[in-house]
Amino acid sequence: MIDVTAAILIEDDCVFLARREDAHRGWEFPGGKIEPGETPEACLRRELEEEFSIAVDVGEFIGESIYAYAERRIRLLAYTCCNRTGDPVCNVHAECRWVPVADLPEYDLLPADIPLARLIANRTW
Repeated sequence: MIDVTAAILIEDDCVFLARREDAHRGWEFPGGKIEPGETPEACLRRELEEEFSIAVDVGEFIGESIYAYAERRIRLLAYTCCNRTGDPVCNVHAECRWVPVADLPEYDLLPADIPLARLIANRTW
């Protein structure tokens, strides 16, 4: 199983989503694979800097999702994050946007992200 992080960035009742141009092509909470010896928090800081040119403060752990894709099984670990450096830039994603939390069910999320979207929708931000 591969451990992967997911950043839950919430601003003004909107959550940050990104979409890659690869085999999956769905929307996701940004993050990435945890490298050997790396903490989930350090992974999120590294991935968001690399992929969106933003620095974040990582907050609380809010949940996990385990999903078996055809090519691998992942454990997606979600943490709240706060952007400290301005507007994200899509360095490796085809598109990114701020989505009202209430609109999450309308997005074609990757399967591992769907349980996290449900957790987010049921929280008070």
